[in-house]
Amino acid sequence: MPIIEVRNLTKQFGAGDLAVDVLKGVNLKIEAGEFVALMGPSGSGKSTLMSIIGGIEPPTSGQVLLDGIDIANLDDDQRTLLRRRKVGFIFQAFNLIPTLSAIENVSLPLQLDGVPWKQAQQRAQIALERVEMSHRMDHVPSKLSGGEQQRVAIARALAIEPVILLADEPTGNLDSRQSGRVTELLRDLATYSRQTIVMVTHDATVAKTAFRLLKFKDGNVERDIAQEDFEANASVFHASSVQNATG
Repeated sequence: MPIIEVRNLTKQFGAGDLAVDVLKGVNLKIEAGEFVALMGPSGSGKSTLMSIIGGIEPPTSGQVLLDGIDIANLDDDQRTLLRRRKVGFIFQAFNLIPTLSAIENVSLPLQLDGVPWKQAQQRAQIALERVEMSHRMDHVPSKLSGGEQQRVAIARALAIEPVILLADEPTGNLDSRQSGRVTELLRDLATYSRQTIVMVTHDATVAKTAFRLLKFKDGNVERDIAQEDFEANASVFHASSVQNATG
């Protein structure tokens, strides 16, 4: 069974004459251990899809099965629990608490979910080791580079032992060197730890580190390209980068 299965998914914002159809009958499957990049112009539906998969937004119609659970049938409280325990989020802006150390930032979501302090600290330390940040675990964010802060944010997402990592422009605030380290880390997590990752990006170089590309256009998946076919579809990456840079 796929980790994620989307069936005839629609999402509409607004009502009546002001209604906007953002997703228009999306169908897709993502297997365990896949690293999937979502690309497409602004307004194409890729970020909305990620929000629905992560339990942030409910769908208008259709099904989204995450680890066998139909998100469309969950209420707000149930979606909150799903986000806490099955979905790890990585954001462009890091979203670390400035007054807390790296290990405190990573352990906090666990403690908020009822994990005892000692166990939360142990899991946080393991997560920081996975992203090669254990030597900086006592540093507050202001003492870390952008790339280091993003690795701490990835550790925070990993500490809950998620079914899936959702990364929204994870390299958007990083220079090319730091971006390369973060994308290499994500790829290693998928390759060696079988961590399922879905990543929204406008950067063609970042997208090419994924195992698969879903190209969105006008609320649906226009192209589904496996890594071995990336070179033959080079124009798709270039077009997506240009559209996002100008839109």
